[in-house]
Formats: sequence, C-alpha cells, structure tokens
Amino acid sequence: MAAMETRRPRLLLHACCGPCLIEPADAFAGEHDVTVAYANPNIQPLAEYARRFDTLRAYAVARGLPVVELRSEPHAWARAVGPVAHDRPARCRACYAVRLGRVAEHAAVNGFDALATTLTVSPYQDHDALRETAEEACARAGVAYLDRDFRPRFADAQRRARELGMYRQNHCGCLLSAVEADRERAERREARKKAREAATS
Repeated sequence: MAAMETRRPRLLLHACCGPCLIEPADAFAGEHDVTVAYANPNIQPLAEYARRFDTLRAYAVARGLPVVELRSEPHAWARAVGPVAHDRPARCRACYAVRLGRVAEHAAVNGFDALATTLTVSPYQDHDALRETAEEACARAGVAYLDRDFRPRFADAQRRARELGMYRQNHCGCLLSAVEADRERAERREARKKAREAATS
C-alpha cells in the first residue's frame, strides 16, 4: 500500500506589490501551498492601486500562484487611520491592523493554516509594529502567523524586479507616505549637495 501523502499547509500570503512578492514567494512555495492575497486599501489613487495589483498578479500567475483580491474598502481604512494620520508610527500600525485583519479573517473563513506578509521584505516598514499587529489579528482569527524577516533579501528583490521590468513604486501607498517620501528624498539630495560643496570648498 502506498504511503499516505502528507498535506502541505495552506498559506495566505498578503502582498503589497510585485517586487515585494518575489523573495517571499520563493521562500514559502517550497514548504506551503501559497495563495496570494491583495488587501491594500491604503494604496491611492485608484490608478496606483490598479497598477500595483496588475504587476503583482502578472508575476503570481506566471509562477502558478492563485491570487485573491479582497474588497478594498478605502473608506473603512480612512476611518481607522484618520485619527492618527499625522503620527507616522501610529498611522502605520493602524494601517497594518486594517489590512492584516482582513487577510486573517479571509484565511480563517477559507481554511488556510497560516498567514504571512510581504511587508517584511521592506526596510522602510516598522517591523515590530508589523509583527505585533499581525500576531494580534491572527490570534483573533485562529490562524498562525509566520514571521519571516526578509529584509536581507530586499536588494535581491529589487534587482530581480528591475530585470523583469516590473513597475517599482517609490512610496508605501497612502498619499501621506508619498508626501513624506518626496520630502525625505529632497532632504537627502540637499544633504548630498552640501556635502559636495563642503568637499570642494
């Protein structure tokens, strides 16, 4: 009699964009049956939301990974984040809670064993807040949270995304993050300019 085949655990992988999906998909697909979940009501405007989703979906389909797009509900996101919108750490924590809460609920209802997120690739995310909010959401839903720090693979993910011609965004997603990213880039440019001027004076 043939040995019974062991069922691979089902993982719902929350993904924010195509470039950030690359490395986690590689890491998890060898151990789990991975389904990609797009649940990102923070991404604005709608054209940006669609462009990121199209990029992510094209890569996932090419890898043979199923994709689910959870209903966006940007107004619900705004209600949750609005009271702390100008406090960046609190805003990010509230944003994680909305997005990962929705994914955890979907995982529980649809029989997934665990949840993970591609947000752990980015060095620009608050990883302590991300882990805490994900663990809280998963505990409420009754699914496991797989906490993997993929930041050491961020450079490889960006390189592979460039090689694949993927759209790569320059901010997290919400309009406030876009303003903050623009300001921080301008500050870095000004600092480099002053350093060059100091070196030649």
